[in-house]
Amino acid sequence: MKEQDILAFMREQAYHPMTVAELEAAFGITDSDDFKELVKTLNQLEDSGEIIRTRTNRYGVPEKMNLIRGKLQNHPKGFGFVITETPDQDDIYVHANDMNGALHGDTVLVRMEKISGGNRAEGRIIRVVERGITEVVGTFQDENHYAFVIPDEKRIGKDIFIPKEAYNGAVDGHKVVVKIVRYPEGRVNPEGEVVEILGHKNDPGVDILSIIRKFGLPEAFPADVIAEAEAAPDQISEEEIKGRRDLRDRMMVTIDGADAKDLDDAVSVEVLPNGNYRLGVHIADVSYYVRENSALDQEAYRRGTSVYLVDRVIPMLPHRLSNGICSLNPKVDRLTISCDMEMDAGANVVKYDIFLSVIRTNERMTYSDIRKILEDSDEELIAKYEELVPMFRKMEELARKLRAKRMARGAIDFDFREAKIYVNEEGTPTDIGFRVRSIAESIIEEFMLAANETVAEHFHWLKQPFIYRVHEDPKEEKLQAFMEFITNFGYSVRGKGNTVHPRALQQLLEEVKGTPEEVIISTVMLRSMKQARYDAESLGHYGLATDFYTHFTSPIRRYPDLIVHRRIRESLEGDLSEKRLAHWQEQMPLIAEHSSQRERLAVDAERETDDLKKAEYMLERVGEEFEGVISGVTSFGIFVELPNTIEGLVHVSFLTDDYYHYHEKAYALIGERTGKQFRIGDVVQVRVSNVNVDERAIDFEIVGMKKSGGFRGRERGPKVIDGRGGQRAGRKSKQERSAKQKTETKRELHPAAFRKKLKERGQKTYRQHANPQADLEGAGEVVPLGGAEGEQGAPREKAFWEDFVRSKKKKRKNIAGQAKRKRR
Repeated sequence: MKEQDILAFMREQAYHPMTVAELEAAFGITDSDDFKELVKTLNQLEDSGEIIRTRTNRYGVPEKMNLIRGKLQNHPKGFGFVITETPDQDDIYVHANDMNGALHGDTVLVRMEKISGGNRAEGRIIRVVERGITEVVGTFQDENHYAFVIPDEKRIGKDIFIPKEAYNGAVDGHKVVVKIVRYPEGRVNPEGEVVEILGHKNDPGVDILSIIRKFGLPEAFPADVIAEAEAAPDQISEEEIKGRRDLRDRMMVTIDGADAKDLDDAVSVEVLPNGNYRLGVHIADVSYYVRENSALDQEAYRRGTSVYLVDRVIPMLPHRLSNGICSLNPKVDRLTISCDMEMDAGANVVKYDIFLSVIRTNERMTYSDIRKILEDSDEELIAKYEELVPMFRKMEELARKLRAKRMARGAIDFDFREAKIYVNEEGTPTDIGFRVRSIAESIIEEFMLAANETVAEHFHWLKQPFIYRVHEDPKEEKLQAFMEFITNFGYSVRGKGNTVHPRALQQLLEEVKGTPEEVIISTVMLRSMKQARYDAESLGHYGLATDFYTHFTSPIRRYPDLIVHRRIRESLEGDLSEKRLAHWQEQMPLIAEHSSQRERLAVDAERETDDLKKAEYMLERVGEEFEGVISGVTSFGIFVELPNTIEGLVHVSFLTDDYYHYHEKAYALIGERTGKQFRIGDVVQVRVSNVNVDERAIDFEIVGMKKSGGFRGRERGPKVIDGRGGQRAGRKSKQERSAKQKTETKRELHPAAFRKKLKERGQKTYRQHANPQADLEGAGEVVPLGGAEGEQGAPREKAFWEDFVRSKKKKRKNIAGQAKRKRR
């Protein structure tokens, strides 16, 4: 009895929960062995959470019992959200009291209880299907007869209780790995035992090692994997070249960073007799050395991707392969899979060919050298690479045409500054710079994009199982919220929801380039979109504005690329039996989902190591002053980003010159008495007041406020982005201009004058309208916050507390005197 048959039967509209006997009759089972198989399959489906057994021992699928399966993501404050597995199903909020023993990362079944006023689904966890965390990394805190481990992952929400017999050599202050032996029930903490001591929390390198363990990143390769890698040859033989197209006479180069060792892509460009370009992208044939189901393949699948931390790389494949026979080192023969694309003058692909090849690169070029040749006209380098320079010029010419074509069709190009953190031998951060994006990086980016699109479209029309890189259209409500957000900066984009073409969003990015609001608009736009992921279906790529896309160009560091190479090889070699196609049809969705999960985990680990080192870097700069830009505004304060990409918080309690109210739609904090505003994009001078490395938190305080430096707000009509290649300045109607004049008049009123005006009109009391801005913008949008003291209120409040404390002390003194007299 197959699982899919049972699930399909239970999902039928007419199905109702059945007992084992009823299912036996429904499937017409008469044989005892078939009955045993049915019971075994039901148990497996129940254990995996695919089906539910009720209290009356009846079986059904969760969705028909008002249950939804998903993964729990907790917040450090105790509540959480269940990220559902159902497509287009919104996340479900779970209160801290409704966790039912579930921890962050668990796969759970949640019952929808209600829809809150803000249209947010709320639920209660019914059952934990699978534990997501079995080991926890944290700081050991000895309490003499027992201990607790304080998790580094704050979303776990509970310290791990460690009995005395489970210390296993750990002492106070150690960073340890704890295995959970008993999960929480009710308010009881989980219990664990120490399985690994990483070192003292202040020892060099222990911080990064803790992050590696926290995310479960593998380090050393198993012995059988190393043995397979060592068996790989150092050179290719003539026998291996047979059946491959020989490109060793074609001029080609690799272009990578100066410190790169795994060179997996080479490029070539030449002009054909008909005037067209021939772009060749040649990728290391890793699939030739990493055979399916080998120890190397299984380990590569488990890792999913290489992880690039601040001070080290955790590779997907052993260095013996990635830096050896699979690396396209200069002037040596290497096996590759090539994609030749013939392009016309408009960089349109008119003909292509995908084939197995053997190459020999002419040079190992760096981004820096290419940039100096093409942008700086470095005479020394031009002379050194005299034979290659004409090809470099053609590469630049073609790359610019490819980019122009991509932008014209509506691709979105986020030009975020990427920080480069420099550390010394002990792992201490010494400087923070930026990764440069020059014409050299652009050449490789455009050529790889072209190859990825060509390979993806080729397999789409073959109608064969394949793995694609997809980026689905953003949710309508998120994009609509972004449209409302940018109006605060004086911009407007034509269209509603998913009718907005990505070309309009790209034009908006070009419009804000170089302005103070550039970073925040780019960031909010990115957050309004879905994450790119891998899928077995070709769903298109919204950000690139293309219908077909995959990852073909990095099989050394990404497992999906290795699968793409494996499928290309099978397609070229004709190994396409029905059984084989059925195998790929079944496996592709699983590989895509696993690869997406590993990619997200790698990104989270990389981001956490960056945040850690940024916090350590600023720890040495407490008290120093910096100029920054407000990158975020919340009810509890403002976030300020420094030029080196480090971000810190100015808590609302540090804004002591006024009471500040949060205006949600305007993304602003507005002073009640002074009317001073802190808005996204404003330039401010801040002082580093505190750094908490453990929390990766940096606190700032305002030194002085500067003008917005060209910030475009409501002072002008909105600039309309229509997505058709032009902008149209917005023009206000008479009613809008009249409303604006009234608004400006009201804004000029002092609170006392505003109160007098209200009394004259017989309206509500001033106490209800302490903030004129609230009346202007609409009820409920301006929320007064506690924590900030007004200039007049502070002395009065201080005097009250002094009197209160003095009376308490006097009372305690009287009681103590009475007690002494009684003892006498």
